[in-house]
Amino acid sequence: MTEPAAAPTRWGILATGKIARTFARDLALVPDAELVAVGSRRAEAAAAFAAEHGGRPHGSYEELVADPDVEVVYVASPHALHLEHARLAFEAGKHVLCEKPLTLSTADAEEMVRLAGKHDRFLMEAMWTACHPLVRTVAEQVRAGRYGTPRHLHAELGFRVDAGPDDRMLDPALGASALLDMGIYPLTFAHLVLGEAEQLTGTADLSDRGIDLDVAISGRYPGGALATMTASITSWSSRAAAIATDLGRIDVPDFHHPTRATFTPYDGGDGDAAREPVEILAEDAVIGRGYGNEIAEVGRCLRAGLRESPWVPHTQTLTLMRQMDAVRAQVGVSFG
Repeated sequence: MTEPAAAPTRWGILATGKIARTFARDLALVPDAELVAVGSRRAEAAAAFAAEHGGRPHGSYEELVADPDVEVVYVASPHALHLEHARLAFEAGKHVLCEKPLTLSTADAEEMVRLAGKHDRFLMEAMWTACHPLVRTVAEQVRAGRYGTPRHLHAELGFRVDAGPDDRMLDPALGASALLDMGIYPLTFAHLVLGEAEQLTGTADLSDRGIDLDVAISGRYPGGALATMTASITSWSSRAAAIATDLGRIDVPDFHHPTRATFTPYDGGDGDAAREPVEILAEDAVIGRGYGNEIAEVGRCLRAGLRESPWVPHTQTLTLMRQMDAVRAQVGVSFG
């Protein structure tokens, strides 16, 4: 006798910006997930989103979280509004997947975790990098010592943002920050591969409105491993990551949306003694742009009755928030 198929995870999307649209496209590729509703502050925006991606449109966030068909809410609003919108969802009895960074500060992130516990609801930061099959494979194999002892990691992520001063990427009131928008990725990558940072030092170039436009971070990690990480909203970086070990080098040409990773072994002390690169292969497939894998992970956790994901645990999210708080303090950025 075959087991009955599990009911699909029923999703509601809160906010209809660019990231929400990318998320919705990947959600459509996940077999056991269903978009049932979308909410916006403007009814016409919700209707347009629903016409393109499906689901029932709601002209307010309150209507969205009150929808009885919604099981879990994906919070896709600007960073500064995450806590407010997650609270709405929890109070309506919904589980939450919240865009990264979870909030603007550790204190607010701790409050969101507290609310999840109070309402006995699942909460996960939408750090899809930590759910990406290739990133997970690289991190697991490095930690297992398969490629030798890691001594240095470099990761960079930069995009040029051409937008008006009121855009969320440039408006301090909405949490604009190269560190929060871009820097969270290299910091997360280093955390997954090397463990929790023992020391981080940052420097940044600030806008005339006091937001960090470009940031560079150096870090010391367990075992004496070092890392250099950069983030930018003014320039185009390679988006590459590399890990140097005592046996060779791992290259991830685009760690932000990785499709390939290689290990190049070296024979010894001669710098020219590199051998042929070896492809690092993940067992699982990437779903869409990678957001599909975090969507599938949320569904897996909910079916298992979990209140947090072992891949993106609350402790990891809070650790990275504390790191970003510390770097912001060092470079002189405050959200008031």
